[in-house]
Amino acid sequence: MNEKPYVELDVREDLRLKMEPFQKIMTAVNGLKEGQDFILHAPFKPVPLFKVLERKGFEHESVKIAQKHWKVIFRKKEVDVS
Repeated sequence: MNEKPYVELDVREDLRLKMEPFQKIMTAVNGLKEGQDFILHAPFKPVPLFKVLERKGFEHESVKIAQKHWKVIFRKKEVDVS
């Protein structure tokens, strides 16, 4: 069974409906398998989330796709064991 190398979550509709997606995001992040990235689609650049996930060991790369569409890729930082 081949797992995807990422988990993808789109919270644009949740936010449009005034629903708070933080718990949904954290559930997805906490469920990541070793080596999986987390891809988030949001209507704005989710700057507050960057610090939260940085504390969990993630770095991010964000791209503005359209007026109200940001794609952010979170990946675990490589740990230097040398």
